[in-house]
Amino acid sequence: MIDNTFVEAAHESVDDTIEAIRHELFTFDDWMERYEYIIELGRSLPPFPPEWKTDDRLVPGCQSRVWLEPRREREALYFAGTSDAAIVSGLVAILLRVYSGRRPAQIIGTSPAFLKEWGLIGALSGSRGNGVAAMAERIQLLAASSQSTGKLV
Repeated sequence: MIDNTFVEAAHESVDDTIEAIRHELFTFDDWMERYEYIIELGRSLPPFPPEWKTDDRLVPGCQSRVWLEPRREREALYFAGTSDAAIVSGLVAILLRVYSGRRPAQIIGTSPAFLKEWGLIGALSGSRGNGVAAMAERIQLLAASSQSTGKLV
């Protein structure tokens, strides 16, 4: 059983999870309301232990400081994450909801293109958009490493 620091596995398919998030996000009429919702998602992340806020867990390419901790349990990868910026923590929460608790092949097979398709990347500042893309890329790389070696590197 994975501890409660990591985002728990989704019980629905990846596509269903992405669709559920899209539906939640677009319940709101404008981007300011959506940003508020995203910030609330970030506040709902499991606590990230302060001792994990180390340089080796920082995601490169993010303007804000973003930490990501992967764990492999049985056949699935689980992730814990946080940021020092409220909106970015919400983006972390979205990505972890989609990817955490999935098998590496599922993660690799799920492009983060949905963020761009929703207009989320375009609605953010360039540096924040680059940061969420860097985080998605890091998750994908960890999944590829885990799939090929059976380890997280």
